[in-house]
Amino acid sequence: MSMRTLTALEARVLAVLVEKESTVPDSYPLSLNALTLGCNQKTAREPVMSASESDVLAALEELKLLHLVNTVSGSRVVRFEHNAARGLGVPGAALAILTLLMLRGPQTTAELRMNTERLHRFADASSVEGFLDELTQANDKRPAYVTRLPRAPGARESRWAHLLCGEVIAQEPGPAASARDDELAFLRAEQQRLNAELEALKTLVLRMAQDLGIKA
Repeated sequence: MSMRTLTALEARVLAVLVEKESTVPDSYPLSLNALTLGCNQKTAREPVMSASESDVLAALEELKLLHLVNTVSGSRVVRFEHNAARGLGVPGAALAILTLLMLRGPQTTAELRMNTERLHRFADASSVEGFLDELTQANDKRPAYVTRLPRAPGARESRWAHLLCGEVIAQEPGPAASARDDELAFLRAEQQRLNAELEALKTLVLRMAQDLGIKA
């Protein structure tokens, strides 16, 4: 069954739910407020968005109609969880790739392997390539979900983009682009990964301090 293309916000909402399930499991399923904050993050997002809670809620309603999101009952605050793997008909490893592409825009294979580490650990770049190749192929259950973009002048690797929001128009960098762009992208991604780990450690330390304070 063919699924309609998603809007940019619908893709962002879906990807944030998948991401946060792995990165902040204690807070998952997410409240509307937490989900909106995740959509509007300034780091690890491309493009950066400024969606309102009403915008996010409208996107959630559409995603529920597509069987990609569920509402979780039994809590004082309404919470939401994704059904992306089943709804899109892909395994977890492929979903991790799609999630990163929806969150951060086109990525090289190396960037995908590194940035998906908290969602799924790939053994090597060739395993990432294997799932990417599968996602480029349509079958009787789903359309093609990713495409390889033309390699930019001076770039070492081609980038990959998702097709959940429709066909992608590749934007080529200006004449000054060079192989150093790949290195800068790698360093930025590494910095974002380290920042995320630091925030997780801060949260853990704070929780331990609170526990010690209660015991005292």
